Amino acid sequence: MDKSDVTLERMRTFVRVAERGSLSAVARELGIGQSSVTRHVRDLEEAVGVVLLNRTTRRVSLTEEGARYYADCLQILRLVEQAGDGLRDTRQSPAGTVRLSCSAAFGVLHLCRLMFAFQDRYPDIEVDLSLSDERVDLVQEGVELALRIAPLTDSSLKLHALGQSQRVLVAAPAYLAARGRPEAPQDLAGHEGVRMTIVSGSDMLSLRGPDGERHLVPFGGRFRVDHGLAVREALLAGRGVGLTHIWLVHDLLANGRLERLLPDYEAPSMPMSLLIVPGRETITRVRLLIDFLAAEIAAIPGMGGRPA
Repeated sequence: MDKSDVTLERMRTFVRVAERGSLSAVARELGIGQSSVTRHVRDLEEAVGVVLLNRTTRRVSLTEEGARYYADCLQILRLVEQAGDGLRDTRQSPAGTVRLSCSAAFGVLHLCRLMFAFQDRYPDIEVDLSLSDERVDLVQEGVELALRIAPLTDSSLKLHALGQSQRVLVAAPAYLAARGRPEAPQDLAGHEGVRMTIVSGSDMLSLRGPDGERHLVPFGGRFRVDHGLAVREALLAGRGVGLTHIWLVHDLLANGRLERLLPDYEAPSMPMSLLIVPGRETITRVRLLIDFLAAEIAAIPGMGGRPA
């Protein structure tokens, strides 16, 4: 076997195996048999003359030579894709697939609608949207972009700030009729709280008053849940008071099914960011989606909050 057997297909397979650490996972992802994945990697190793992967019964990992070759393959594959994009830009509309990850609640309520509009504008671009409240490894899962609503630190990924998501205290009219309306932050201590289990520190509210003073208020309750849409349903059902993003409930506030509480007090907003796998922002279809999201998300209700 000679160097001509170093094909782009074998490179792509090797890169995904290196990222996922599993031959079977890549086989499922590519829709081919595991034997084909194994053969691609073996043929590539024979062509370059070195062992690229350490194999065990449970996992594969890069050898020292494999790690260097993986980095080179990423650059080569990126250049190949950019070259194809450049040709398409001169002849036809952008094409290809963009893989995007987002929390389930924001995805269902807002991002799906935005993706429909994006594809109406660019009909040849396919969108693979993953909705999950779990933090996915973008590289391992083959995702290029991820929307995050939380402070982000120590990330090896590129970060594009989209804005600040405002949060407000809300409750259903029926709940307020039964339990009374809190008139000051300290009144919240006697109310049922609807809280997200995946939000750290949700048992203590921090509110800034009209005079700028911070109020820390204990916030408990019998119902906690790990999904934003479930929080929305619990609030509608009158299960308690919730501190929630405006984008999650703005329609319910507008039609009176929920009411805002303590409007003179502000809760810290949360940053919304777009995480980008390095190098992918230079691909035309990815860059178009980044620009589109930056413009459209700014228009969503509640996306103009001040940083905490």
